[in-house]
Amino acid sequence: MLLLDMMSLRDGLDAGDIDGDRLMSRIAEGDEEAFLQLYQSTDRTIYSFILSILKNSQDAEEIMQETYMKIWTSASSYQSKGKPLAWIFTIARNLCYMKFREQKYRSDLSLDDLAGNEQGEPCSKIEDAADKVVLKAALEILKEEEREIVLLHAAAGLKHREIAEALGMPLATVLSKYNRAIKKLGQYLREE
Repeated sequence: MLLLDMMSLRDGLDAGDIDGDRLMSRIAEGDEEAFLQLYQSTDRTIYSFILSILKNSQDAEEIMQETYMKIWTSASSYQSKGKPLAWIFTIARNLCYMKFREQKYRSDLSLDDLAGNEQGEPCSKIEDAADKVVLKAALEILKEEEREIVLLHAAAGLKHREIAEALGMPLATVLSKYNRAIKKLGQYLREE
């Protein structure tokens, strides 16, 4: 029975049908089993989404915990629209932005890292940092919705249909925004 519930839950959250809403109602009533089911069916997607924004696994784990704490404490404020995953993405995104404001984004390279290795060869961390800077700059040229769609597809591995359902957009809009974003990124990276 639990396996059947898990399968219908996963389908419910992905497809946005009534099962996800029922699950959220159960969580609002304090049902720990329902919360566990929600966590087990969404943890990878939510973690990937958060990591795609924060780019730091420690911070992503922290924000993921905060996201699920917020879900547990705020489930009663969820308004049934058949899109619980979109609500969860919104919570996660808002917590990520709060984290950015707290940190004001510090560099993750120390002076020792910049010195290179013993043979005097350029440090691979410098090259990685340069790649990150270029990628971050490229993503900055995108509108927020375009950036979310690209990151959900590329980093979280969601299909366009799943992204459309999670963000409450028509599939054609998601596809259009994704293709437009990829063209913008390609043009930007060719110019750089």
